[in-house]
Amino acid sequence: MSKILVVDDEKDMLTLLKRIISGEAGHEVTVHNDPFKAMSALKSEAFDLVLTDLKMPKMNGIQILESVKSHNPDIPVVIMTAYATIETAVEAIQKGAFDYIAKPFRRERIIVTTDKALQWHDLLKENRRLRKLAEESGTPPDMVTNSPLMQKVIERVLQVAPTMGTVLITGASGTGKELVARAIHRHSLRADGKMVTLNCAALPPEIMESELFGHVKGAFTGAYKDTKGVVEEAHKGTLFLDEIGELNPRLQTRLLRLLQQGEYKPVGSAVTKKADLRFIAATNRDLAEAIQERRFREDLYYRLNVIRLDLPTLKERSEDIPLLSYHFLAKYSCINKKDIRSISPEAMYALRHYDYTGNVRELENIIERSVIFCQGSEVIKQDLCLEETNGFGGQVHHDTNMFSLPFKEARETMLKQFYRAYIESLLQKSGGNVSQAAEIAGIQRQYLHRLIKELDVENEGNRRE
Repeated sequence: MSKILVVDDEKDMLTLLKRIISGEAGHEVTVHNDPFKAMSALKSEAFDLVLTDLKMPKMNGIQILESVKSHNPDIPVVIMTAYATIETAVEAIQKGAFDYIAKPFRRERIIVTTDKALQWHDLLKENRRLRKLAEESGTPPDMVTNSPLMQKVIERVLQVAPTMGTVLITGASGTGKELVARAIHRHSLRADGKMVTLNCAALPPEIMESELFGHVKGAFTGAYKDTKGVVEEAHKGTLFLDEIGELNPRLQTRLLRLLQQGEYKPVGSAVTKKADLRFIAATNRDLAEAIQERRFREDLYYRLNVIRLDLPTLKERSEDIPLLSYHFLAKYSCINKKDIRSISPEAMYALRHYDYTGNVRELENIIERSVIFCQGSEVIKQDLCLEETNGFGGQVHHDTNMFSLPFKEARETMLKQFYRAYIESLLQKSGGNVSQAAEIAGIQRQYLHRLIKELDVENEGNRRE
């Protein structure tokens, strides 16, 4: 439940607003018909939103807006105004008002506007919290998360790390399989040894065998000397085989022997060597399906699948997007020697509503890119360079309501709608007489003409000078 301060010199209006906001929207509402008392309440209580009338005798809405922003710039202020004060309403938006509500208003307009303003405030508060968390975290942990799904993964990691059990990590591309493997090694009894990584899809089979087991001089053309493989490099440490599902069937047989007996032979050698290793493997493939299609050995699968860790997609742990964003922001700000401290609410909203087909890796790439393009101390939406279709074929979510637009764009759109409705009402009152409409509005006729043209105001044929 949010706390809202409402200021209006008309007591009936305060009664109506309190009934709408507290009764239907369920928020806690404090009302004042004296602006000075309202400002005193603001200093002694914490409010999430201020809703104020524009025209009041003791202090107008612009002055209240300025006072609120000087006290706490994060509190959104909504101005209530009448058609005859359009210029002042525009001034209020330019000075930082979140939105305006034209009188007379509909009940739904009050509820929708307060909800959007409170969402904005929540984003600001979350940004502050995440920025503080990122600043206080010092050395980043193995895995940054608030997600219950990932918390379970971390619990399993800490359980299995001190053992010698072989671990199979599964998950879509970009979910952080290597990060989990490194966390297991770091918390294992072999943390002082090496963790050696080999991507089984990176090399053709004839080279992969040598890379895995090493070779002796003369084993093949170009083998000018004895060369260690990753198995020997990882002795007394951890061997991480990424994309294990891509391993050639013949190499699967040799790997099975290594897992079963702890023995292997370098390419071209007759000498059997021993290996003392902790095995971790990872795949984004369905190995059960690969077994049925005879692309993966069933016995090797069961040797690898002693302990299985399934990693969720970023969509399944979407609550981690803000925390991960700030984690990567701190990382790449440091790498690029930039002093970027925050992510704007518009940018964070866009990040939350983006389809990450590339999962955490894609989010990391977006933040790295935004740091490079950022010109100030805060990442804005334009710095993200998000496209309608991302590089992996995913789509940006678009809601149909105004709040889904970038906030600056939404405000500009609402202002245009406000102008158009006001001008149409003036022309209706003046019977289509542009000069009379301009006089009512207190503006030059030429200026009104320009607005009519720019805003494409309706009933063009009914106008006259």
